[in-house]
Amino acid sequence: MTKAWRDVGSLYQIYPRSFRDLNGDGVGDLNGITLKMDYLSDLGVDAIWISPFFTSPMTDFGYDVADYQNVDPVFGGLDDFRMLLDEAHARDIKVMIDLVPCHTSDQHPWFVESRSGRGNPKRDWYVWRDGNDGHEPNNWISLAGGKSWTFDADSGQYYLHSFLPTQPDLNWDNPEVCLAIKDVVRFWFDMGVDGMRVDAIWGISKDPELRDDTVNYDFHGDSNSYGAYIHDHCKHGPHFQEYLHELASVCDEYDDKQMVFEFYPDERLGDIWQQYHDVIHVHPKATAFFMEHRQNDWHGEHTGWNIMNYVKAAGENIPFFCLGNHDQPRVTSRLGLPRSRALQFLNLLCPGVSVMYYGDEIGMEDVDLTQHDAQDGFHHSLQDDRNRARTPMQWNSSRYAGFANVLPWLPVHSNRKQVNVAKETKDPSSLLWLCRKLLELRHELPILRYGSMEKLDTGNGFVLGFRRQLDGRQLQIYINFADSVQTVWLPNSGRVIIGTNPDIRVDGDVLQLPGYGGVLIDIT
Repeated sequence: MTKAWRDVGSLYQIYPRSFRDLNGDGVGDLNGITLKMDYLSDLGVDAIWISPFFTSPMTDFGYDVADYQNVDPVFGGLDDFRMLLDEAHARDIKVMIDLVPCHTSDQHPWFVESRSGRGNPKRDWYVWRDGNDGHEPNNWISLAGGKSWTFDADSGQYYLHSFLPTQPDLNWDNPEVCLAIKDVVRFWFDMGVDGMRVDAIWGISKDPELRDDTVNYDFHGDSNSYGAYIHDHCKHGPHFQEYLHELASVCDEYDDKQMVFEFYPDERLGDIWQQYHDVIHVHPKATAFFMEHRQNDWHGEHTGWNIMNYVKAAGENIPFFCLGNHDQPRVTSRLGLPRSRALQFLNLLCPGVSVMYYGDEIGMEDVDLTQHDAQDGFHHSLQDDRNRARTPMQWNSSRYAGFANVLPWLPVHSNRKQVNVAKETKDPSSLLWLCRKLLELRHELPILRYGSMEKLDTGNGFVLGFRRQLDGRQLQIYINFADSVQTVWLPNSGRVIIGTNPDIRVDGDVLQLPGYGGVLIDIT
């Protein structure tokens, strides 16, 4: 029996195409993940989240699902996944997988039926509408660029897709859709999956009248760009929280299951922290990732209040703190290694669950792709290609970084000889070494998982401080957002438990932090 979600301190995201190739086709697979289960256990993670491995034509690398209850052959089979589950649970590691409830692949049998004719029973499982004077039904824009509507010549109607045309939106206003997706969740929960990361929830409810989105007059780019509109009708519809609650209610049928929603609040639709609160509290066994670090706002005061506002929004539900994921540039590429080291230090000292994207524990960076490498249908610019942050895990310094014995699906970063697991495992000053020590502390010190968190006034605008408290014990966290040494006077003397640098010391009540340094102090 694995630990309860309330006792989980960390979640490690695995992008399966890029973790470990075991069958020799250059693409990572489920057996490759199982092979590396000891690494994950030694690292100290309590749970893993595996991005989609379902049957798919891969126009969006698995987020276009053609069969929710099967494994795409590129990743293996259901028996391979069952073995992965067994090996993870044997090490007390929970397994979370992706759920994509708001759209399917256009090759899913549901859509094939829906598309076959206006009278088909599954026609209303998707959003079909007549055109408007020979044009799309409304002005909605896809996150992948261009209009959200594609014309189907055979039936003479348009279908809605919030992403690629190969990803038609499901119609959650049809109760049969909700029941079908809940059955998908049950299928995996019955198999032993511990939780679901729920993808792209904002479109689960839309304006039933399909009114035009409001024009964003502050935007001066391409009128077909997503930013050209305020998205006040294409998402966050009147049944938004209701449908999320209904989905999460499947957890009530089991002893210990968890749902974590992918959610990016929209400041044009109101207070973002109220939006976080509303999503997190749709159900006691639901929550939403904290994703505000993706903004790259390197400012101690802003970072502190973002964290505190999220903690307040989470309330009694479990907070999940993230630095990035498969859709974001890697944190080391965004901020540089010294800053990302400080931010990872802070993230691993926050309450609830700290989330780590594969490779971030060794400081992996985005790869500069060539036109030949480009495979992301969402972006026409190589600089914006999300696959820059999805390159093979760097296990060692060999030609393909220990990921594969053949040419991988994406190129390995040229820094593999300096940035890899084998090298950093032997280096006490490495980021990997630091992450392992912090994950070890999350197991040893309940205060880091369960303790309260309060922002401190450090008296120094460059230094962010937090107080963690539980059962009469107090720890304090300090992070230096400046590139130069900063001094902080502590309210009490204390003992350094761990720091980003081994030479950080407290002299009486005086703390000197090196540039971009961080420290955890036990206050006596």
